[in-house]
Parts: sequence; C-alpha cells; structure tokens
Amino acid sequence: MEFIVAIDGPAGSGKSTIAKLLSDELGFVYLDTGAMYRAISLKVIQNKIDLSNLDEIENMLKNTILDIKDKNIILDKKDVSDEIRGREVSNFVSKVATVKLIREEMVRMQREISKGKRVILDGRDIGTVVFPNANLKIFLNATALERAKRRLLDYKKQGIGIEIETVLEEIKKRDKMDTERENSPLVKALDAIEIDTTDRKIEHIKNEILGLINKMIIDKIVVG
Repeated sequence: MEFIVAIDGPAGSGKSTIAKLLSDELGFVYLDTGAMYRAISLKVIQNKIDLSNLDEIENMLKNTILDIKDKNIILDKKDVSDEIRGREVSNFVSKVATVKLIREEMVRMQREISKGKRVILDGRDIGTVVFPNANLKIFLNATALERAKRRLLDYKKQGIGIEIETVLEEIKKRDKMDTERENSPLVKALDAIEIDTTDRKIEHIKNEILGLINKMIIDKIVVG
C-alpha cells in the first residue's frame, strides 16, 4: 500500500532528523530530497559547471548516477554523505535548486523511487510540487536564531569554526533564496499541518507526527 508523508520546511527546522526517526520507527523508506540537491550541488562545484549553460547542465545530469543506500547518498558510485554537509555546499545548494532542469530531474527521480511504497520525504516542495496529493503533509518551522544554533552545532561537529552571527546571516540568506525562487519556492501547502519546533524536544515532535500517521493509516485501511 503506497503511503506518502511529505515533510517540508526551511533549513534547520528539523526535517531530516524527524523524518529519519519516523522512518526507523515505522519501517518506511526515507528519502532526503535535500541531500539529493546537495549531491548535485557538490558535482556542480567539483566540475565547475556553469549554471547558466543549459547544455552543460543537461549533459551533467545525463552522466550522473545518484542513489541512496542505507540512508547514505551515493554520487557516481561514491559515498558523499559527509561531503555534502560542508559549508560550501550548504551555501550553494539554493542556487542549484533554482535551475529548472535540475528540479525537473530531481522530481522525476523522487517520484520514481517512491512509487508503490510507504515513504517519508523531506524537502522544500514535497507537499506542493513532488506529491501534492500526499497522504499527510507536515510543515516544520522554527525561528531563524534557533535554526542557526542547530546549524552551528553541525559545523562544530565537522570541525568548522564560525560565529553564530555569520551562521544566522547564512540562514536568512538561504530562506530568502528558497522562498523567492521562481521554480518551486518554499511555501507551506494549504493542507499541511504546521509544527513549530523551536525549543521543543525531538522526541515530542516525532511522537506528535507519529500519531497523525498511524491515525491516517488506520483510517485508510478502514475506509479503503
């Protein structure tokens, strides 16, 4: 039985963390769509791809093998799960995500991977573009400062020394790019349930969404 859970929200809102926990508990397939864009961004950076050259982008996509194994991101047969979390990729991915050709290919792949499965996807346009008819849509949010603090912790784990003020500016810039881009901007779906994760424990948020999913699955079985 196909069942799609779409979790959207801005950078640092807790999407990936919550989605992973839910997928582990429910046995659902987990698809980190943001990581897919990060992988493509890494390849663009490494190969110095001109984002204004559509032929160059199309050729890159045709010669790209993107896979997900045990929640690890495999780009052209290499595990890049750690590389894509670096600051350079984080600050560049929003630019890559504005390219229509790239977004169309990512959406195609996300739909293909999810077909016929119970899947939890997190990203920025899952409930609005990729799966507008998802069984459950969640929109996670948090204050910019809270999200900056979370991103700062990620950087520290990678050994990157940086001030909170700098990270906060990066978060605000990322928000602006994500919400104002022409193709599939970050926006809450009209039928999405919004949850503010500021100052809340991950376990509490997970359990809240878990309750919503279980209820919808039961209702679907009973009704259909």
